[in-house]
Amino acid sequence: MPNTRVVFYQESDGTVPVLDWLDTIPKKARLKCIRKIERLREEGHQLRRPEADLLRDKIYELRASLQGVHYRILYFFHGNVAAVLSHGIIKEDCVPPVEIDRAIQRRNNFVLSPKTHIYEEK
Repeated sequence: MPNTRVVFYQESDGTVPVLDWLDTIPKKARLKCIRKIERLREEGHQLRRPEADLLRDKIYELRASLQGVHYRILYFFHGNVAAVLSHGIIKEDCVPPVEIDRAIQRRNNFVLSPKTHIYEEK
């Protein structure tokens, strides 16, 4: 199976929420999250629990844990592109509905204008 193209969602103001968040978490957690994103690139739609799961409304989560803290990265598929939308640290086993709603809104923005909302490294 060919690698899936993984892109990061960019807000209209140029900020990239997931990349900004990765810079704020501990190094070991950041490395685990980056590895999960690499696994998404390698496996695409084939990635399953315990690494990934469908939440609702075509929003999926990448799952990483370190020392009892759950790190979640939300994404969706747009054709054969996986767009990484949102993030979170949770103490519970599920992602709060407000985070899923935020990811849905970002997915809608992305679908309307992919070029505007794909982060391009400079």
